[in-house]
Amino acid sequence: MYSIVSVKGKQYRVEEGTRIFVDRLQEKVGEEVTLDKVLFVKKDDKTFVGKPTVADVQVVAEVTRHFRSPKVIVFKKHRKKGYKKRSGHRQDLNELKINKIVA
Repeated sequence: MYSIVSVKGKQYRVEEGTRIFVDRLQEKVGEEVTLDKVLFVKKDDKTFVGKPTVADVQVVAEVTRHFRSPKVIVFKKHRKKGYKKRSGHRQDLNELKINKIVA
C-alpha cells in the first residue's frame, strides 16, 4: 500500500516505514504530524484518485530531526562585462518517518 501526499506544495510518494525530507515544519522532534492532503492511494489492486484529495484518508508521520541541506552555490556572470556574483543557499528541512496510512 502506498500513497502520494502533498506537503507545502510538493508531492511525495510514501509507504509505511519510509523516510522523506520536507521543507521545515513547525512541529518539534518526536511529535506526530497528520498529513491530510492525500492525492492518491493504491491498496492491494484498488486505486483511489482524489479530486483534488481522497476523502477520509490520512498519513501519520513522526518528525525525526531538523537539519539544513548542503549549500547550493549560485554563480552569475556576464562575459566581457566584468560582472560576477556569487551567493549560496541552504534550505531548512525536516525528516519525517511515515508510521501508518489510515485508509
